[in-house]
Amino acid sequence: MAVLTARRDASSSSSVRDLALTALTPLTWGSTYAVTTEFLPPGRPMFTAMTRALPAGLVLLAATRVLPRGAWWWRAAVLGVLNIGAFFPLLFLAAYRLPGGVAAVLGAVGPLFALAFAALLLAERPTARKLLAALTGLAGVGLVVLRADARMDVLGVLAGLAGAASMAAGTVLTKRWGRPEGVGPLGLTAWQLTAGGLLLVPVTLLVEGPPPALDGRAVGGYLYLGAVGTAAAYWVWFRGLSRLPATSVAFLPLLSPLSAAVIGWAALGQALTPLQLLGMALAFGGTLAGQWSGGRRREAVPAPPAPPAAPAVTARRSS
Repeated sequence: MAVLTARRDASSSSSVRDLALTALTPLTWGSTYAVTTEFLPPGRPMFTAMTRALPAGLVLLAATRVLPRGAWWWRAAVLGVLNIGAFFPLLFLAAYRLPGGVAAVLGAVGPLFALAFAALLLAERPTARKLLAALTGLAGVGLVVLRADARMDVLGVLAGLAGAASMAAGTVLTKRWGRPEGVGPLGLTAWQLTAGGLLLVPVTLLVEGPPPALDGRAVGGYLYLGAVGTAAAYWVWFRGLSRLPATSVAFLPLLSPLSAAVIGWAALGQALTPLQLLGMALAFGGTLAGQWSGGRRREAVPAPPAPPAAPAVTARRSS
């Protein structure tokens, strides 16, 4: 019994460490807005998306020196499109056509999409607790970033919802397919970033034309986004996804708008109102509640040993 308890405690501690490490990814993503507005050239969302993905993917591909095999050629392409190639442009399109608050709220719908995809692809029934956690997180993000004068744009709203659905589908499919034998999270990250970045090359040239001229600040911003906000962040993300339930990981992006708000307050001098602080508490509470598995599974308790059987008695015949 003591051995079973020790194993359970060790497994729980490992899960908490994996969850805390994976949460660093959306916290890092929260810095994207400040870096984009303060360092990068304006009006180039496709170029920014491509520059984030492709160089990072090629560097990781050269470092791992592992290529997909068999079915993983098309699986890596599908995951690269969902998590990178489609998600990045849809995210930037929503951000450019909508106020940042509206775009962030649409992105916060991601956990609801993830619960639906997990039910279809992983046979994980969404519990009432998870649904309530997703709605609580969505409401909290809305209080943090939504403004009363926010304007709506149909194309922007559709892009925001499609981006959230794309990321949620990619998260669930990554969990469903896992990784091929002998390939670690770094290799899987390299495949997806490269596939998504290659998809973005013709789209970027078609929509925005040749690359813009870059100064030192822009180069530094792109290096940060590529190395920290993409290569390292997605490696940590896919590592966590391989060890944690998909629906639990899907709640962590709720931390991204909170990180952006804190960075805006600390680095850009943006004020935080009491209502925003309440929203941050709600969003953080929804994220924590989304990690609840719905009850502990009981450990099997070994049955007590059966008493030794009584020795057989052989009756003597009386002579």
